[in-house]
Amino acid sequence: MSSSRSLELLRRTVDALPDGQLTEQLDGAKPLRVKFGVDPTSPDIHLGHCVVLTKLRAFQDAGHTVVLIIGDYTARVGDPSGRDATRPVLDTDQIEANGRTYVEQAFSVLDPNRTEIRYNSEWLAMQSEEMFGLVRRFNVARLLERDDFSRRIADAQPISALELLYPVLQGYDSVAVEADVELGATDQTFNLLFGRDVQVAYGQKPQSILTMPILVGTDGVRKMSKSYDNYVAVSDPPEEMFGKLMSIPDDVMGDYYELLLGEDLVRDRHQGEAKRELARRLTDRFAGDGAGALAEARFDQVHVRGELPDEIAVATVSAADGETVHLPALIAAEFELSSSEARRLIQQGAVKLDGEPLEAQTLDLPATSLDGAVLQVGKRRFRRLQV
Repeated sequence: MSSSRSLELLRRTVDALPDGQLTEQLDGAKPLRVKFGVDPTSPDIHLGHCVVLTKLRAFQDAGHTVVLIIGDYTARVGDPSGRDATRPVLDTDQIEANGRTYVEQAFSVLDPNRTEIRYNSEWLAMQSEEMFGLVRRFNVARLLERDDFSRRIADAQPISALELLYPVLQGYDSVAVEADVELGATDQTFNLLFGRDVQVAYGQKPQSILTMPILVGTDGVRKMSKSYDNYVAVSDPPEEMFGKLMSIPDDVMGDYYELLLGEDLVRDRHQGEAKRELARRLTDRFAGDGAGALAEARFDQVHVRGELPDEIAVATVSAADGETVHLPALIAAEFELSSSEARRLIQQGAVKLDGEPLEAQTLDLPATSLDGAVLQVGKRRFRRLQV
């Protein structure tokens, strides 16, 4: 590969470690096996994941193979990266379902023909003797070097024995797929480097690692995460995606241009128009050509002119004469929220009926008063009620 192409692959990254190894690999003739692992702890891939996926696609376009590891086994352990407490463990069915959607959504960025999909239960669901042989190669002092663990120890927060194993298991993934390179966000640096240790322990040449910046969420403060409800999922409906992107603060828009579009934001450009272009282009990328313009038109109709959308899905409300409808339950069922989340939105004034915010104490209404009304939750979700 030419030096200029190698330099292009290293653009808009944070660290390539150890120094010089990846450049040497890229300048060689051998196609590389480039690893990226993701634990399917939620059903959605969001734009934060796409920062790494977009770089992986650049490696594919340069002739390399991406090995996408779905951590269906490590998801049962819980990655401690950036966390102050143990991650809740999902059941097997949910992990498997999430893994299937992750693969489908990853292919909205990756080239399927240059992607090798692997599930780490293939090699980690091993007999106890094999697991003991893996674990005994590493000491606890090395594992406790993680910043996450040091912080939790200082704060007297518990660390489970399983969490201590997580870097070992993720590192063994690199052994199993014989990774030449591993990509991840900067909060994964310890895990990525530890993968090198595991490869050396098994007699393999250690991988180089490439870390990518962390994309800030729509709140402009914390990293994009479903846990923080500040994410844009690649499977969001076009109008939802466009609206969320229009809500990002101006001061992080440059990061979105750089990390998702691979371009520098023109600083003297009108911020509102630049944000609209960003939202249109990303909506087109994930929802299809033309979806961005249609979503923008709906955005203007609802949020600029204050009109109702032309098309509103109908929600059927079952109730007998004289019965009341419990609104938190209705909202939860229609918008895939919990009843407590729905109640909180009502109390925050984020739920409207025919354009009027519901009072905080309004949790039950007569069914007859709802027939034909338009229920609005937040800025972008609507249902026309039919009793």
